[in-house]
Amino acid sequence: MRHRGLVRAVAAEIVSGPRGRLSVGDRLARLRAQALAGGGESKLEKQHAKGKLSARERISLLMDGGSFQEVDQLVTPNAPGGIPGDGVVAGRGKVHGSDVMAFANDFTVHGGTLSESNAQKICKIMDRAREVGCPIVGMNDSGGARIQEGVASLAGYAEVFRRNVQMSGVVPQISLIMGPCAGGAGKNTSTILRTRHYLPR
Repeated sequence: MRHRGLVRAVAAEIVSGPRGRLSVGDRLARLRAQALAGGGESKLEKQHAKGKLSARERISLLMDGGSFQEVDQLVTPNAPGGIPGDGVVAGRGKVHGSDVMAFANDFTVHGGTLSESNAQKICKIMDRAREVGCPIVGMNDSGGARIQEGVASLAGYAEVFRRNVQMSGVVPQISLIMGPCAGGAGKNTSTILRTRHYLPR
């Protein structure tokens, strides 16, 4: 089931929420607020202290104002205790009026590591970029595969890499290295650019 992470998140919120006090709409609003907050204020402050932006700030700077449409915002990981969004912000928007797909690792959530669920989000926008013929931009700031998920997270990288190969020469694939990128995190698109802050001098 493609959206089982979303189903889990909504079901858990409905079961755990105070019965009879919050409507389903209110519970969804709470999940959305959790997704927007990522790993929380203290982790975001640590990002800023290192001179790094959050995933959402990076997407906002890339896209034309108000054009970004996020996909699977409420997806949670297969492991318990996950944060809605699961460490990747992904979707479609416009850059100078042209369609662009983009994703950004959220380092405040499990170090931006790749899980089975957030790999599915990335693959979804990669497939869409190929269908419509638009570029895809990946903003990488990640600890690599999420080891708590074992082989499932590695299988997620396999799906991403398979699409990299299929899309090579079909649509532009741009990868921005925005922070530490372990394992597959630095290898998941064709043209790799590093921000000057992380270039060796």
